[in-house]
Amino acid sequence: MSDLVARTGRHQQRYLDGCRLVAGCIPFKYREDDSGESNCKKIVEVLMINSSSGPGLLFPKGGWENDETVEEAAAREALEEAGVRGVIMKNLGHYKFKSKTHQDECSPEGLCKAAMFALLVKEQLNSWPEQSTRVRTWLTVPEAAKNCRHPWMREVLEEAFTKWHAGNVLNSSEDTLSSPDQP
Repeated sequence: MSDLVARTGRHQQRYLDGCRLVAGCIPFKYREDDSGESNCKKIVEVLMINSSSGPGLLFPKGGWENDETVEEAAAREALEEAGVRGVIMKNLGHYKFKSKTHQDECSPEGLCKAAMFALLVKEQLNSWPEQSTRVRTWLTVPEAAKNCRHPWMREVLEEAFTKWHAGNVLNSSEDTLSSPDQP
C-alpha cells in the first residue's frame, strides 16, 4: 500500500475555451542492448500503463489543476498512475482529443487539450497511489506504437518524442540527456 495519495475530484480542474486542460508525459529510460550485435549501445524504452476504462496501453496523463504548473501536473500524473519520478526533459507539444469518460458541465463535448512532455525516469517506486488498478510495462518505441490505445498518443510518440530523442542523441552526448532543455 502506498503512503502517497492520488488527487481526485474536479474542483481545481482547469478549462480553457470549453476544453479540459490535461498534462501527461512519456516516461523513458535507457537499457543496455543485450542482443550482442552492438558495442555498448543503449536502447530507449518508454513506460506505458493499462487503461482503467478498456483495453490497450497509454501514457500517464490527467487533469491539470489550478495550484500547479503544467510540468508539475505531468510529473504528478507519472507518479500517481505509473509510480515513477523523473526529470521533465522536453515539452512535446499540445494535442486535442475527445474523452468519452470526461464529459461534464465545463466540457459537455468531452474536449481535452493535453500538454505532453518527455520525462527521464530517475526512480521507479515499488508502491504508488494507483498500483491496485494500473499495470506498468516498459516497451521499445516500436512496441509502444503498436500497443498504444489512442491515436493522439501514438502521434506524440512517433512524431514529437521520436524526433526530439533522435535529434538529442545525434547532437549531444549522453550527459545532455540527463539535463532538461533550457528555456
